[in-house]
Amino acid sequence: MKFVDEVSIKVKAGDGGNGIVSFRREKYVARGGPDGGDGGNGGSVYIVADAELNTLVDYRFVRFYEATRGENGQGRNKTGSKGEDLYLKAPVGTQITDRETGEIVGDLVRDGQKVLVAKGGFHGLGNTRFKSSVNRAPRKATHGTPGEFRELRLELKVLADVGLLGLPNAGKSTFIRAVSSAKPKVADYPFTTLVPNLGVVRVDAESSFVVADIPGVIEGAAEGAGLGIRFLRHLARTRILLHIVDLLPFDESDPVENFNGIMNELYKYSESKDISLKDKPVWLVFNKTDLLQEEEVEAKIADMLERLDWDGPVYRMSAIQKEGTRKICNDIMDYLIEHPKIREYEAETQAQEFNWPKPGAIDEVPEEAWDDLDDDWDDEDWEDDEDVGDDSGEAPEQDELELEDSDEETDGDDKSKNES
Repeated sequence: MKFVDEVSIKVKAGDGGNGIVSFRREKYVARGGPDGGDGGNGGSVYIVADAELNTLVDYRFVRFYEATRGENGQGRNKTGSKGEDLYLKAPVGTQITDRETGEIVGDLVRDGQKVLVAKGGFHGLGNTRFKSSVNRAPRKATHGTPGEFRELRLELKVLADVGLLGLPNAGKSTFIRAVSSAKPKVADYPFTTLVPNLGVVRVDAESSFVVADIPGVIEGAAEGAGLGIRFLRHLARTRILLHIVDLLPFDESDPVENFNGIMNELYKYSESKDISLKDKPVWLVFNKTDLLQEEEVEAKIADMLERLDWDGPVYRMSAIQKEGTRKICNDIMDYLIEHPKIREYEAETQAQEFNWPKPGAIDEVPEEAWDDLDDDWDDEDWEDDEDVGDDSGEAPEQDELELEDSDEETDGDDKSKNES
């Protein structure tokens, strides 16, 4: 599977359904009144963390995702159905950024965590919503608002406690193979590691931590040398950086200059990406001690520490022989226990504020179409009536009295028929 750790996608939430203008038309029901229903809300777009995924390759070719829109309202006060929400899966450790504003929309740090990235449109209102005592026959409805559209950048930053730094062929992959069950590729040529690898180190039955091995960084990586600095983002969530130094580099270069070159690239990346990698504790680990005599190892390490003016933790090991690796792992575990990770995101779903567009425009039904809606409610019928009220459309009180009289007469006729 191809490792993809950065993609750009576009998401579109569903539009809200429109309200409609409708009047009740039923046999023996005169002037049934407005019964236009509301539309349904549009579906929203969510991104969900999935622990079973480890790459963003699914978004490499499909870049646009859209939720369904809400259905329009119907007569008889039927509300349109809501649009179905769209759920997109991403690996744990994915950071979601709005490309237009640069705002961090969410950070998926736990399996099952859900982030709302595009809000569905609000439903339109049917003409039933506009009826009142002074407007008993409203002929207007509103459109649903459009769903939110966003361009997002997804960046995968692996979740690890310890990150490995060093030149190609310094022994980073060999170290992971020695302390965990991970089996990254190991060979006798540089740039064997092309993508980040994770290994779980089990110190005892109840204690473990995760180590991240990234492709080797060389001097000039910020300008694109080697594999560049694109994988340095995977060290952003780590708490310790192990800088592995090869005592006998394959190109016979100076280990001190190599160390300074890598740290300079790290600082450049931290400043350009506003990531505090340079503030993380760095432990210096000298590897391949089995290739030299003990006296030579001591003299070489002492000379390099003096030239570096180093006052941090120092370790020595032979990763291929698994010598010194146990002590490093135990010290790492003790440090992680003493410095627990700060939980930056407590909420399961990070609430986002969305600015919905203004409510949809009001649909005014043209007068020539009124007859098609309900003949009992058009103005022409009211004008033909001698007892027409004012322009507000209210029926006069006299109509109600006439209706009561007609009901009494009908009741009287029914009684006379029964008596006969």
